[in-house]
Amino acid sequence: MTSSLAGTAIMTQPFFQHALLAGTFIALACGLVGYFLVLRAQIFTGDALSHVAFTGAMAALAGGYDLRLGLFVATIGVGLLLGGLGRRGRPDDVVIGSAFAWILGLGAFFLTVYTTSRSGSGQGGAGTTVLFGSIFGLDGSATTVAVLIAGGCCLALLLIARPLLFATLDEAVAAARGVPVRMLGFGFLALVGACAGEAAQAVGSLLLLGLLAAPAGAALRLTERPFRGLALSAAFAVGELWAGLLLSAEFPTLPPSFSIMAAATAVYGATFLLRPGRAGRGRALPAGAGAAG
Repeated sequence: MTSSLAGTAIMTQPFFQHALLAGTFIALACGLVGYFLVLRAQIFTGDALSHVAFTGAMAALAGGYDLRLGLFVATIGVGLLLGGLGRRGRPDDVVIGSAFAWILGLGAFFLTVYTTSRSGSGQGGAGTTVLFGSIFGLDGSATTVAVLIAGGCCLALLLIARPLLFATLDEAVAAARGVPVRMLGFGFLALVGACAGEAAQAVGSLLLLGLLAAPAGAALRLTERPFRGLALSAAFAVGELWAGLLLSAEFPTLPPSFSIMAAATAVYGATFLLRPGRAGRGRALPAGAGAAG
């Protein structure tokens, strides 16, 4: 009873309402972008950008700038760079793997610089915040920025969804029919970078991949119709974030990032009970799926 009353009281606080509003838009963007990330077999790219988010944030903090500047410049810039090094705007695993260790090394370097320079200022815990997120620490202005950026990502993804789906399912035919496959690849990677930069503030760079991949993976297990799967992925992501925030409100000892990922894992695990004989299909959707969506 006491726990329920405490949870209800927390829900009326501005910090929880900011987290719910910003988190809803962030989760919606992650669900939409993550669906194509899984469908295009670019999960490794998302994993790399989660580490880039940490490195970019630490670089900005070490230089005395707002960490969000480092997040977005690094994730979008490196995403486009990886696309440029790959084929038709798609980075391959060799390119990503070659950059991975260097990115992590830079992150460790900037973390050392930042913690050394801030050792006496009481801000040395910012590295932990970047790693694990701080969705309950968003103020009104940060919430507004999160809503605008995540909403922009959602709108941009929906605008390119049909040609991007065509290029994903049959790249050669799409290119032959005049679809700008390479430009779509770059545009999608920019969206992944922007989404990664924003979502890192909610769940942290370490857990970012889970919010991008788990809802999409669950949706792909439940339906082969791409636009239905896209909607389902977005719904899962939002629902999991809400469940995680409510769980953390009810049990304050549970960090919200952990609760969100626990909800995402539970939903993905439940799909094995609903469709036990079905393997994740990834890009194995039928060529006519775009018309059936």
